[in-house]
Parts: sequence; C-alpha cells; structure tokens
Amino acid sequence: MTGACRKCRGSTSSACRGSPAAHPPSSGGCGTTRPIWPIISRRNGRKARPDPLFPFRPLQRAERIPVLRFTLRQLEYLVAVGELGSVTEAAERVNVSAPSVSTAISQLEREFGLTLFVRRHAQGLAMTEAGRRFVEQARHILAEAGKLNALSNALTGQVRGPLNVGCLVTFAQIVIPALRRAFCDANPEVEFAQFERDHAELLEGLRSGRFDVALSYDMDIPPDVAFQPLATLPPHVVLPEAHPLASRAGISVAELAGEPMILLDLPHSTGYFLSLFRERGLAPRIAERTRDMSVMRAMVANGFGYSIANIRPDSNLALDGGRLAFVPITDESRPIRIGILTMRGLNPPLVIERFAAFCIDLTHRGGVAGLRPPG
Repeated sequence: MTGACRKCRGSTSSACRGSPAAHPPSSGGCGTTRPIWPIISRRNGRKARPDPLFPFRPLQRAERIPVLRFTLRQLEYLVAVGELGSVTEAAERVNVSAPSVSTAISQLEREFGLTLFVRRHAQGLAMTEAGRRFVEQARHILAEAGKLNALSNALTGQVRGPLNVGCLVTFAQIVIPALRRAFCDANPEVEFAQFERDHAELLEGLRSGRFDVALSYDMDIPPDVAFQPLATLPPHVVLPEAHPLASRAGISVAELAGEPMILLDLPHSTGYFLSLFRERGLAPRIAERTRDMSVMRAMVANGFGYSIANIRPDSNLALDGGRLAFVPITDESRPIRIGILTMRGLNPPLVIERFAAFCIDLTHRGGVAGLRPPG
C-alpha cells in the first residue's frame, strides 16, 4: 500500500501521475507514505469502517518488529550453564556437545556486548551479575514459550511437545525405562527427557521450572508441591542368596542390628531407613554407604552385608551376576509411597495431565516393575 499524495489528496490530475517532482516529499507530496484507507473510507461526510481485509494501518519504518538476536535453544543452553556452572554438565543435560553450548554462550555474549560468565580454570564458570539477570529472564522467556505447546495441545486435543521428567535416582533404573517406552509409544509426538536426581534436587527442579513433573517418594513434601500416589512400598531386606536369613519368610529389625549394613545413603531415604531402627531403640552397624542402588546390590551380593530398600526389581541378580534375596520386614513399619510430584496452583498443560493419568493406569495394571497399586 503506497499511500496517497498529501497535496492532491488522491487526485487523478496529470500533474501528480508518475511525477513526484510535482509534489515533492519536502512539502508532503507524493514521495511520502500514507495509509490509504483513512482517506478513501470517508463516505457521506463520515468515516467508514476500515476494510476488514486490511483493518490495520501498515507499520512505518520505525515501528517494524525487531529481529530477535537470540534463539530459544541458546537460552536453554544459557539456563543450563547458569544452573550447573559447567559447560560439560550443561551439555549432558541438554543432550548436545560441549562445544555447541560454549558457542551458544559466546554468541549471546557477543550479540549483547556483555560478559555473562567468568571462566575460572579448573573451577568451572561463575555467573556475573549480568549473567544472573539474563538467566533469570531466560527462564521466564522459556516458560512463556512453552505455553504455546500447552495451548496447541489444548486446542487440538493432541499431546505433543517437550516433557521434562525428573525421577528419584534410587529407583530411576527400575521404573523410568519401561514407563517411558510405554508412554512414548502411545504419544509419539512428545519429546520426553528424563533426569535422575535426589529428592531435594527434584523439588528444586520443579520450583525452577526445569522439571514439568517428577517421580519420588512421599517424604517431606512441601506445601507448594502436589503428590499423586502411584504405589505403596513396604520396606524389605536385601540379602546375599547364601545368607542364613535369606530363606526366611520374614525378618525383624532386631535380627538385623548386629549384621553389617550397606546403607543406601541419599537425602530423606537415609533418615527413613535409620528410623526403622531408632523407633525400636536400636542402631544399625553401618559397614558401608553408597548413593547408587546398583553398587548397593552388588556389595550385598558379594557378601559385604545386607541392605534395606522399598522398591524391588523383578530380577534377583546384581549387575555382576551375584544372586540376591528379598525378605519382608516383619515389624510394623511405615511404608512409603511412590508418586507424581507437580507444583500446586498451576494449570497443568495437557501433556502433564496425560502423563500423570498414564502412570496411574499403567501402575494399577501392573505394568511398572517393582510397583503395586496403593493400599
């Protein structure tokens, strides 16, 4: 839409046709740009409504939408580096190479003329004040961008887009693979990403928006986090198959007090295991501590002691082939529940609702190893 001459007001005079010199731009003539519809829409002495096919005036040069100088992918890398303080760890989180992350950060710094991180040899990266503020704003932008996927799902009824699932490291290897396989087969357009963390890290990830949903135990759930139970898990003793107590139908906590214990030493989990003894005026004889369930099972299978766990895999083999036995604890003990964690007060997008419903249904049908319906 080129506009009408302010001198001739849309005249068809020969002086104006193809002759900008007749009405030069300096005098508001044909060389200037002016929207046509406000002029030609006056009928019967009043201004008519604009043409519905062209309801807005065209953007002038100064009003043009600026070209973004960054991508959402770059912001995702920025947030990962800001949270982890390491390019290598950030690359693992976002599933790209470390050079790709470094390049993205350098491009952002160059584009904005700011130093976002200070590189310290052998100490990773430290955020500058500008970096801290950029990371905070980047989180907000990514959260807003994610709402487009939620809106698309709500409008179409289809489940697609990213789903970031955190899982307690204690049972991730048992629960997540089969659960993810089944959900992704049913919802192939979902971009599923999993993260194994301890309980405290899962809560922090939910609050920061890094995780959309998390799977964990119902231990110390804060008021701002909602918990949907999936299964109830009583404690049981993990023993080497050749142990004298391995053939028993049940074992009391008192019978374990004198035995060497391989403690699965994770935040919240440790307190729960030790409380089984403390509530009976006993203390376990801790021979070794580990944060890895596979290491715990291998240590037990090789005769270094027993352990206690709540989730039981289908296999009775440790990773090195050693054989294990799982025996229930006979004392009245508080079971723990595994369930789905989400932030309260939020309207969850369709993909999260579908994932939660899928987990509940699959668990109740016995489709998740080591879990049984809540009771």
